[in-house]
Amino acid sequence: MDTVQKTIDFIRSRFNTTEFIPLHAPYFGGNEKKYLKECIDSTFVSSVGPFVDQFEKEIAQYTGAQYAVACVNGTNALHMAMLVCGVKPNDEVISQSLTFIATANAISYIGAKPVFIDVDKDTMGMSAGALSDFLELNTEKKADGFTYNKTTGKRIAACIPMHTFGFPVRIKEIAEICKEWNISLIEDAAESLGSFVDGEHTGSIGKMGVFSFNGNKTITSGGGGAIITNDEELAKRAKHLTTQAKVPHRWEFLHDEIGYNYRMPNINAALACAQLEQLDDILANKRKLAHEYKEYFEQTNIHFVSELKDSKANYWLNTLVLQNEQQRNEFLAQTNEQGVMTRPVWDLMSSLPMFENCQNDGLENSKWLAERVVNIPSSYRPR
Repeated sequence: MDTVQKTIDFIRSRFNTTEFIPLHAPYFGGNEKKYLKECIDSTFVSSVGPFVDQFEKEIAQYTGAQYAVACVNGTNALHMAMLVCGVKPNDEVISQSLTFIATANAISYIGAKPVFIDVDKDTMGMSAGALSDFLELNTEKKADGFTYNKTTGKRIAACIPMHTFGFPVRIKEIAEICKEWNISLIEDAAESLGSFVDGEHTGSIGKMGVFSFNGNKTITSGGGGAIITNDEELAKRAKHLTTQAKVPHRWEFLHDEIGYNYRMPNINAALACAQLEQLDDILANKRKLAHEYKEYFEQTNIHFVSELKDSKANYWLNTLVLQNEQQRNEFLAQTNEQGVMTRPVWDLMSSLPMFENCQNDGLENSKWLAERVVNIPSSYRPR
């Protein structure tokens, strides 16, 4: 029996089913129905309601941040984080090419342009070394204190590394580099709720951090996102802008600038609150699965991606690195044909027509990983 078939059989044994196995299904084992009923009975199902306030308080508490702002989705949250951090049209934002398209899209919403930096092979997230090298070779700090691209003349306003599949990047080193060059650090922590670096939650180390609670995430609100920060003024401004920039008044409609309808609805927050109550159990369940996978793949020629020594990953999507593109393609074909859902990593942003002209640093590791990475089933397994 070949390695792929043995792997399919092993995955089926972990999920104890002969039926279709999804990549990552949501798990509803708590107060979801109860809270949703309470929300419906209250009639406060839209962007005002107690569950929104409760969720913001609890997500801030869980991540160790001072403030949280609940948003409609993670992409909106990224857009808003950049806006309140001062990213403007015609600026540049450093990101990674190996990412979900929401990162690059959100940069584009502002009228800014992405610059793509390579990743580290072990984290699959932005390389601190590649970031430092790019800034040293291609940029200069001017009298106004900001960093400018010597090739384009544009200001580099922000840096957005992503904690890919929940594996923390070397965010402490990236933070030091961004501080040196006066570049706002915004963490794309969309996939990493429950991931830590030296005891600090991802998203809490940069100026702002952003999470997603889409249906396929570790916990879900159906659609939803959040911004976290320790800066009170940034939090206040984000909350103001996400509520259509409405000035509080008992009856008048007063708006003092262009705002956005980005506030998470109360009905989504009700679901999120119920999910958050189960997060510790969900994470423990997923870590157990990751441990079983790791032990299994150590006996094969397939590399299983594990957390770094100083970090704790949530193992949102368990990840394999195959030996080459051909082996990856054969693995994807055979698993999906037999009802075990697996997926390759996203196409590199730099390969897409919208972003193919954006500056990059060669992306050697990104290209290498794009040919080899596969995600395998990672859902919570009910006991």
